[in-house]
Amino acid sequence: MNRLVNKAKDNAIYFLLPSALGFMIFFIFPFVISLGYAFLDRPVGGRFVGFANFIALFGNSSYQIAATNTAVFMGICVPLNIICSLGIAMLLNDVRKHKRLLSLAFLIPLVIPSGSMVFFWKMMFANDGFINGLLSRIGTNPVLWLETSWAMFVIILVFVWKNLGYNIVLILAGLSGIPKDFYEAAVMDGASEWQSFTQITLPFLVPTFVLTTLMSIINSFKVFKEIYLITGDYPHESIYMLQHFMNNMFSSLNYARLTTATTVLVLVITLIAMGLFRLERRVTV
Repeated sequence: MNRLVNKAKDNAIYFLLPSALGFMIFFIFPFVISLGYAFLDRPVGGRFVGFANFIALFGNSSYQIAATNTAVFMGICVPLNIICSLGIAMLLNDVRKHKRLLSLAFLIPLVIPSGSMVFFWKMMFANDGFINGLLSRIGTNPVLWLETSWAMFVIILVFVWKNLGYNIVLILAGLSGIPKDFYEAAVMDGASEWQSFTQITLPFLVPTFVLTTLMSIINSFKVFKEIYLITGDYPHESIYMLQHFMNNMFSSLNYARLTTATTVLVLVITLIAMGLFRLERRVTV
């Protein structure tokens, strides 16, 4: 048996090699090339300009708006998504019957086609939509949800609604890995439910929180599709995100600024990931 295990370990590199090779060719290699473009004035026949592209990028007003909106969006939707997921997951964890069915119900938004989802949210928040119809009935003036700063609220709601189920499943998996003996010992020692939650549940869920936070951050950068389908080519300034900026740079063939913005984005995400992993090592049970 041990010989078979050792042989499988020795051959593991051959099974990983195709995926690693594809990752290198289609992800690492293009990124290295784009990283080089960030220090040139143009991609073809360009000359080295040092950090001039980065200075110009940080001084660009459109980039400043996009970066600020993206930071605000992430700062609100990521914690909100994790808090809501944790609360629902803990409620589902105590359910005795139909637990799996209820968990799968929260995954439905992930499999709904984007077109159907966009039609639903447009119907809800359009100027003559369902919510404004309710406001009119109670004597309140309609709200231009998608044409004012309320648009950020709509996009946050769409993001949380779509990604809630994924985090719930991850947190449920983390809760199932906590030994029940710890809770029984805490009850015998006279610990309250809040003390059990803060001293047992939260510390054991740190690795799960790191994973859900990283996945939420990555998914938050994919919200461009929902914004584009709901609001069109020209969204309100409050939801002009980095994806819009990069898409505009690509459309205008400004590859130097596009690759510079991409490099900054990758660097920021890498630093966030490193910080989360370091935090995990410090507080993991």
